[in-house]
Amino acid sequence: MSGRDLPASSPFSQDDGSADPALARVLAAYERGAVDVGAVVDALGRTRVLVPVLAHPTGERPAGDQVGCHDETAGVVAVAGPDGRTALPVFTSVQSLARWSAEARPVPATADRAAASALAEGWPVLVLDAGGPVRVVIGRPAVQALAAGETWRPAVSDGVVDDEVADAVRTALHGVLGVLDARPEPGDRAELAVRLQVMAGLDRARLERVVARADAALAAEPTVAARVDSVELRVVR
Repeated sequence: MSGRDLPASSPFSQDDGSADPALARVLAAYERGAVDVGAVVDALGRTRVLVPVLAHPTGERPAGDQVGCHDETAGVVAVAGPDGRTALPVFTSVQSLARWSAEARPVPATADRAAASALAEGWPVLVLDAGGPVRVVIGRPAVQALAAGETWRPAVSDGVVDDEVADAVRTALHGVLGVLDARPEPGDRAELAVRLQVMAGLDRARLERVVARADAALAAEPTVAARVDSVELRVVR
């Protein structure tokens, strides 16, 4: 991509397709484990990204892990995220885009615009630099914050559950029939885990009803719904 690819009036007309230096430094720190995904999202919100567009024959889908696009002959492509949800791939540079697909054409956009477009398509996740060298999955709450131009605070950071989120979890599960105690903690298969202490002596059917009530209570809690990307329940007796 070069300035010649775009009209002179475009805000990206002088863009040479390189990665933003500040974002590149944050990604290098993320790869070393020196910062978490919150720092990546914060840096991303101040940059442009490259959205891939692929052409393909009418009636055919693009190959690989690409699962959808805007129209019959070319479009912005979605990919399957690690948890099966549909994601929009975005890239920091033409080099990182080329690592993922040699055929994709880069379309520059501000990160907030790309996030808003993904949400409008029903794609709740962004994958930054899907082909590497540093691949970052950005979940739904962060994508929503990017689209709104807001600061995103992770529900779990440095192995600690945010106080607001922990309070919301305990509030949501207080009084749920069959739940004696709820303890939020970092998840393994999900962003957040909730350790549920349940009544003793429950058979499988009654235990499943308790877990279903707890799951519904968490889904209905506004803070949990807005700030937590995924939850796993850990049942202890």
